[in-house]
Formats: sequence, structure tokens, C-alpha cells
Amino acid sequence: MRLKLVPDQTNFNFMGPWRYTFGLSAVLVVASLVAFFAIGLNFGIDFRGGTSIRTEATQPVDVGAYRAALQPLGLGDVLITEVFDPTYGPDQNVATIRIQAQGEAESVPPEVLDQIEAALRTVDPTLNFTSVSSVGPKVSGELVQSAIYAVLAALGGVLVYIWLRFEWQFALGAVAALIHDIILTVGIFSVLQLRFDLAIIAALLTIVGYSLNDTVVVFDRMRENLIKYKKQSVFDVMNLSLNETLSRTLMTSLTTLIALIALFVLGGDVIRGFVFAMIWGVVVGTWSSVYVAAVIVKMLGTRRDWDKGGDAPGTRFATSD
Repeated sequence: MRLKLVPDQTNFNFMGPWRYTFGLSAVLVVASLVAFFAIGLNFGIDFRGGTSIRTEATQPVDVGAYRAALQPLGLGDVLITEVFDPTYGPDQNVATIRIQAQGEAESVPPEVLDQIEAALRTVDPTLNFTSVSSVGPKVSGELVQSAIYAVLAALGGVLVYIWLRFEWQFALGAVAALIHDIILTVGIFSVLQLRFDLAIIAALLTIVGYSLNDTVVVFDRMRENLIKYKKQSVFDVMNLSLNETLSRTLMTSLTTLIALIALFVLGGDVIRGFVFAMIWGVVVGTWSSVYVAAVIVKMLGTRRDWDKGGDAPGTRFATSD
């Protein structure tokens, strides 16, 4: 026996309520943009600047105890991670402590470093500070620019790829879906004021790849069915294609979510923001493949009139109704 999440034959009217679903997506995009400009993001140390401290001790690293010892100092955003390296001996327990910039200063003042050292040594007297480095506002600004360029480059690459592989209507639909996913992810981080750092940028780029993969699968089936069922309307062909790819979409999304939820629960604070962004991205990416990408193609219209310039780009499919 094999597991079946959906029957072999389904006939759900996915495109029936497209005006309402597309309208809901539009409202969420606008709400996300309003939240971004009105509330802003809770930028992490990567984007605000701060100080990175590397410690080494003979005792095992206790991240929870380190964080509890530093909390009374009121340092703001503190990120503590244990560093694993197979070359380290049993008495080499290394950790990295990242502290946000204090006021206008580019680095943590020496007197605050002394307080941090004293607080951490109450947890582990063998603790040594092996290095201290700072990230100033200028570097943080450059990181913000690089992150924006990375996302825009990914979207541009997707636009060109889909345009060459399908038609310009499909390209615009795919890019609109990806922009929808990115804006909604940024919006939820703004509303919940979750820490936004370089790991979240990596999550955004991963979401772009995941959502694009799902969209291309749907588009591939649509292209096959547009050629196969020439007498059916584009609306019916879209519904048929979405039903035929439903099992694959659910299996991919659910198996991905199982792994991500396990990481979110068990992975600890260090990767929780990244995993949350991925969980949210899988959900909105699956939604946008149907209710943004496919709807955009329907609204723009496609052609499959091969007798009249069918070989030219953008003329392979019949005008949608």
C-alpha cells in the first residue's frame, strides 16, 4: 500500500474564486508594506552594527547560562552560539557572543566588556576572551545594500529564465508570485518584530527557489495541457493542471514542513528565525503558485493560435476568457 494524501482524480475549482483569493493576496501585500514603513524591521547585529566576542573555556558551553548572566546588563540584542570544530580538543569549548551596538558607539566600550567578562566568569571561571571585533554602521549599511542587490538579482534571473522557458505572461506571473512571497515574509517579521539578520536574507533567497520550483511545476503542466486540450478554455485547463499537480504540491509542502517544524521546535534560538521564515515561505509560496502566478497568467491572457504566428514568443497559447 502507498500513502495517498489526495485521490488520483480530483476536480477542485481552484480558479473559481480567483477574484477573492487574488484580492486577499493584494490586501496582505498592502498591509505588509504599511507595516514595513510604519513599524520597520527589528534589524539584528548584522545590519545595526555591534561587537563579536569569541570565548574559550575548558568547561562545556552553556548557552542558556551565558544568556542569563548577561541579561541584567541590559545589552539589548545578544546572540550566543557555540562553535563546533573537529580539530578542537575536549578542553576547547568555543563560543561566539554577538552584542548590538550600544548607542552611537561603533563598539562595546571597554568598561562594558569588563562587565561582560565578569558576568560570564560567574558561570565559568575558566572562560577566556580570545578575540573581540566590531561591525560599524558603514559595514552594516553595505550589508543592507548587498542583501537588497542579492534579492533583486534573484528576481531578475527568474524573470529571464521563465520568459525564455515559457512566455512573458508566465514570467510576469512567476515574478509577481515571488515578490508577493518576499513582501509577506518581510511583513510578518515587521509585525511580530522578529530579529531580521543575514540568516533571514538567506531564507528569503531559499523561499524564492522553493516557490519558483512549485510554480514551474504548475506552469509545465499548464503548458502540456494547453497543447493537449485545445478545445478547452484556458480557465478549465488551468483548473485541470492544478488538480493534476495537487498531490505533488501537498507531498512536497508537507514533507518540507515536517522537517522545518522539527527544526523550529528542537533547533534552538540560533536558527529559529531562519526556520520560521522558511515555514512561512513554504505556506505563502504554495498559495502564490496558484492564486498569484496562475491568476496573473489568466488576467494577462495567453494565445495558442499556431496557424497565426504560433512560433513567435508569446503566441503559442489561445487567448484566455
